[in-house]
Amino acid sequence: MPIHSSEASQDCASSSERALLLLCLAIFVGFLTIGLPLAVIPLYVHNQLGYGPVIVGCAVGVQFLATVVTRGYAGRMADQYGSRLAVRRGLVGCSLAGAFYLLSALLPLAALGKLAVLIIGRLALGFGESLLVTGILAWGIGTVGPAKSGKVMAWCGMAIYGAMALGAPLGLFIYGHAGLDLIGTLTVILPLLAFLLIWRVAPIAPSHGQRRSFLSVIGRIWQPALALALQGVGFASIGAFVSLYFVSKQWPGAGLALTCFGLAFAFVRVVAGHLPDKLGGPRVALFSLIVEACGLLLLWSAPNATVALLGAAITGLGSSLIFPSLGLVVVHRVEPQVRATALGGFAAFQDIAYGLTGPLTGLLVNEHGYPAVFLVAALCALAGLGIAIDLYRRNTVIPIS
Repeated sequence: MPIHSSEASQDCASSSERALLLLCLAIFVGFLTIGLPLAVIPLYVHNQLGYGPVIVGCAVGVQFLATVVTRGYAGRMADQYGSRLAVRRGLVGCSLAGAFYLLSALLPLAALGKLAVLIIGRLALGFGESLLVTGILAWGIGTVGPAKSGKVMAWCGMAIYGAMALGAPLGLFIYGHAGLDLIGTLTVILPLLAFLLIWRVAPIAPSHGQRRSFLSVIGRIWQPALALALQGVGFASIGAFVSLYFVSKQWPGAGLALTCFGLAFAFVRVVAGHLPDKLGGPRVALFSLIVEACGLLLLWSAPNATVALLGAAITGLGSSLIFPSLGLVVVHRVEPQVRATALGGFAAFQDIAYGLTGPLTGLLVNEHGYPAVFLVAALCALAGLGIAIDLYRRNTVIPIS
């Protein structure tokens, strides 16, 4: 009997791992709809529509602002009605974004009209991303168990930034040869492939128990969430302005900066994704924020494209484990029935950083040029380091009352 029990346990674990892999593949495919246009949108808005850095930053950042305002809705939906429904609706939102990209490219409108249609697409994408990420994280943790929360967040993050790494140069290549039209078409189609991947993954029943208000949940998790927001300025700065930074310096390889970031990010997730579960979240976050700040300082001071690409890669190395590390603190601070709401609120802080960084640093670019953006991002990472040190000293995990 013990042998049979052991075999059954191994089969169950293997089945859970396969399900988690399918969920990660689905979020990879879904996030290609974000990665493909990420480096394209700044060039389209600046070069074809003729707008300056502030509007470029707004066009990039409005997606993340849309994500922020829908995180609470996404978390409540996943907690109350199941994560599968949240994921499906998220994929629909991502697909709709592609339709609006197509309209922006094809409709005979003035620049302002094309920009307005594009912005609607970015809002749809933000809504889709909110539901997709929150739903997949809750689905993954419910599938393999809370003890492996760090692994779920590490794998999902690897899929997300792997999609960014592949999507950025591929998007620039497609844009250079076929314009925004094909980017839009692919954005419509890709979520349909993600639907097929999750088709046979078993749903997770909603947890029962007392529900807390969104603000009450935020009150429990605001410290790790604020540290996440501060570190997120780095990626947001790279996503919004690194391609224009390279162009302004007449350096080759504008699309490769995001690739270097994403590949380095994914590499750390592969070789060290287990460390948050093993060593504790705050300890790993503390070291990671130091590395991220060093990468951003190198990007700020880069004398040539090679050093700039190295800075982007080091930033990716540092950023890689911050979300799962701080996310472990979040998972331990809330009850299972509000876990998705907490993870949604946690991720919303990162979205706030992504949404505000573009337009605010766009103002900075007008006065001090593109390098100043990366200096500010480095200072934000150091501020996040201060919070991580405090979390480490106070043992971070607050018992659930």
